[in-house]
Amino acid sequence: MEYRHLGHSGLLVSEIIYGNWITHGSQVDDAAANACVNTALDAGITTFDTADVYANTRAETVLGNALRGQRREGLEILTKVYWPTGTGRNDRGLSRKHISESINGSLRRLQTDYVDLYQAHRYDYATPLEETLRTFDDLVRSGKVLYVGVSEWRASEIRAAVELADAMGFDRLVSNQPQYSMLWRVIESEVVPTSEELGLSQIVWSPMAQGLLSGKYLPGAPIPPDSRASDPEGSFFLSQMLTEPILTRVQALRAVAEAAGISMATLAIAWVLQNQNVAAAIVGATRPEQLLESVAASGLTLDKDTMEAIDAALGDIVKRDPELTLSPAERP
Repeated sequence: MEYRHLGHSGLLVSEIIYGNWITHGSQVDDAAANACVNTALDAGITTFDTADVYANTRAETVLGNALRGQRREGLEILTKVYWPTGTGRNDRGLSRKHISESINGSLRRLQTDYVDLYQAHRYDYATPLEETLRTFDDLVRSGKVLYVGVSEWRASEIRAAVELADAMGFDRLVSNQPQYSMLWRVIESEVVPTSEELGLSQIVWSPMAQGLLSGKYLPGAPIPPDSRASDPEGSFFLSQMLTEPILTRVQALRAVAEAAGISMATLAIAWVLQNQNVAAAIVGATRPEQLLESVAASGLTLDKDTMEAIDAALGDIVKRDPELTLSPAERP
């Protein structure tokens, strides 16, 4: 396992991050979750990403139980705040009230005194940015949070936050967590250049496009019964991509992976790590063996011919438009 600094901070994270959106507390039972976490640890993964909203807070509880007994100083635990975690009017967003109450709940469920990175899960247009950043800064000063980041923020929103933090003397953002894969490259035109300028890294989710880039979905074939596409909780993204043209193009990557001597899953994750603004790729698993292909991507350099072959195989199905954003119902 290789490790990279998060933004311009001194914090190192594993290039492969274990994430538990969809899986923990919903798709897999606790025993399977524990087995996956133990496999991740054995493989050198030290960084774990979750969010209070995942499985309606259950995912944090499962992760906290799975990591219990591990040396806390050797782990990087990441979580997020924004989405509703209750039925009250203030049980969502990035207000001081919701952030302050949410961090306490997350710490309790994760069984830790602090989180290494606390992320604003989305931009809150209803709360003044200064209020959000001041509250984050207070959490850093209190020791409950070590670093702060965001998730799925636009380049303009990231710039506004960094400039305001500098003006007010608040802790700067160190990361953004966007969707990024061979198929979804919308961050490359604006978010990545802005982040490089301002000292943020990307922690990317869905590097395998929800499993599509593993090659297990075949043109004209039924959906595998044990796949994410067969699960109502995790099939939303895939339902938009399981088309004959896309599946045919993705299958063309099989020859590229074989020429490189790696699996299609390893190829997909290694591809996102070629972007030097990407600090890490978040991967999930329902079975421990799935993690081995992901970990194999760490430290792997894809040569120019391989990168060009990937582009040639995918052609015009790649999404690049920076205006492409996820609606609230689509965002994890």
